[in-house]
Amino acid sequence: MTFLAIDVGNTRLKWALYAQPLPGAALLGHGAVFLETIDSLAETDWKALPAPHSMLGSCVAGDVVRRRVEEQMELWDIEPRWVVSGAHEAGVTNGYDHPSRLGADRWVSLIGARARALAGGTPRPALVVMVGTAVTVDAIDTEGHFLGGLILPGFGLMLRALEMGTAGLKVPTGEVVDFPTNTSDALMSGGANAIAGAIERQHRKLIARTGREPLLLMTGGAAVKLAPITDLRFETVDALIFDGLLAMQSHRLAL
Repeated sequence: MTFLAIDVGNTRLKWALYAQPLPGAALLGHGAVFLETIDSLAETDWKALPAPHSMLGSCVAGDVVRRRVEEQMELWDIEPRWVVSGAHEAGVTNGYDHPSRLGADRWVSLIGARARALAGGTPRPALVVMVGTAVTVDAIDTEGHFLGGLILPGFGLMLRALEMGTAGLKVPTGEVVDFPTNTSDALMSGGANAIAGAIERQHRKLIARTGREPLLLMTGGAAVKLAPITDLRFETVDALIFDGLLAMQSHRLAL
C-alpha cells in the first residue's frame, strides 16, 4: 500500500514515497526538483521507483504545472488526487471566511501541525510558520480550530521591493546581526526581524486566546534564517506538508 505525497510550491516540487499512507510510515524515497525540470521526472527520479498504490498532492503553482506533474505520473496506474481546502478534515476545522480560498499548502500544513500537537497526548495550540516566497503565520487552538493567519512577503520579495523602490540600492548578500553596521547586513537583518516580530506577536496573541503556550513549528527553505533571532522555543519541520498529506490520506481511508 505504498503512498506518494507531492508538494508543488512556487519554485520546486518535492515528493516522498512512503510504505503506507499512515502517519509515521517508513520513508522509501524522496526528492526535490525545480519546476523547470519536472517534465523529466518520469525518466529520472521516478523511473526506478516502485509503483505507488495511491497519491495525494498539494499544488499552489497553478493548473498548468499540476497537469505537467500528472503527465509524469502516467508511468503508473494511479489516479492523481489533489488537496482542495475544505471546511473540516482530519480533526481540523477551517475558520477562513471562505474555506476553499485557503491555500492548499497552508491547509495541509495545519493538518500536519495538528497531528504533531496531539502526539504528546494532551492537545496543544499550534502556530505554523511557512517561510518561502511568502511567509505565513497560522494559528490553531487546542480543539483544532484554525483561527486565522498572516501572509507576509518572504526575504526575497522584501529585498527586491527595496531595490525597486530605492534609488541606488542593490540587493546584497548580508548577515542577520543585532546591530548592523553596513547596508547588506541592515537589509537582511531588517527583513528577518520583520518576520520574527510578526511571529512573536501572533505567539503572544495565541497564548492570550488559549491560555497555553503553543507548539511553534517552522517549515520552508528559508526557515533557518529565523533561527538565530527568535527567543521562542520552536521546532523546524522540513516535511510538515508531507505529515499533513499522510494524516489526510489515513483519515480518508478510515472513513
